[in-house]
Amino acid sequence: MSLVAAVQALLGAITLAFGYVFFSHAARNKDSMSDSSWASLSAVGFITNFFDTLGIGSFAPTVALFKMFKLVPDRLFPGTLNVSMTIPVVIEALIFITIIEVDPITLVAMIAAAAIGAVIGAGIVANLPEKKIQMGMGVSLLVVAFVFLAGLLHIMPVGGSAIGLTGGALIIGIVGNLILGALMTIGIGLYAPCMALIYALGMSPKVAFPIMMASCAFLMPAASMKFVKEGAYDIKASIAITIAGSVGVLIAAYIVKELPLEILKWLVVFVIIYTAITMIRSALKSAVTKSV
Repeated sequence: MSLVAAVQALLGAITLAFGYVFFSHAARNKDSMSDSSWASLSAVGFITNFFDTLGIGSFAPTVALFKMFKLVPDRLFPGTLNVSMTIPVVIEALIFITIIEVDPITLVAMIAAAAIGAVIGAGIVANLPEKKIQMGMGVSLLVVAFVFLAGLLHIMPVGGSAIGLTGGALIIGIVGNLILGALMTIGIGLYAPCMALIYALGMSPKVAFPIMMASCAFLMPAASMKFVKEGAYDIKASIAITIAGSVGVLIAAYIVKELPLEILKWLVVFVIIYTAITMIRSALKSAVTKSV
């Protein structure tokens, strides 16, 4: 069995275990479902997971829609986000591992690094000042985005077409993804920074999709099962978003596959700038709140 096939088999087994825990718990507690509209929740799931597949990320837009339309109680946000997005993210990972060629050693090494980083982050990074990290990463991502823009405008060379890393570049990629996995424990999304890391190391922007999605896919099921067992999630929202979100992923995945590389490069820049501004705004908002 190849390394890629082994990754897919392991991810499939983990997801089956999560699916059993999730749907059996939902069936036993179906009488406690909220009054929120199935249609509204499904629309949220489809839209956010469609754009998640394009690399935008789904957590922040989903939270915004939850609050705007009062679909899920605030206290259930963390559990609902994780539980509802697990299967769509796994589908993303399985699709992109299949349709986009990536060096197996690079893929497995960076997935493992993110997983180890998440374990480390639970005890170390989670104690660091979140807003300072957000500000630092936001500014750093803006710098990276402007470097990418310079390359796209042919002011300076940047990026590449490699599908894997070797030597020092591989070590940098592993350490970088380990740090990003750790930062996920305090709510810093992995997608945009991982895109930036991969592009900066001279790899094709397409390669970012299987790496970043598989990294997240291996991290989410365990956390989600804990939320399910504790009942700390919205059952109706999780079911609706899982189903509609999976459809959104399937539609978007093949759009990404067919995007011309030049358009994909501009998409990467947009995602990085969007994420950087979001992080900086969150950090500034926190600073203003504390000063009041």
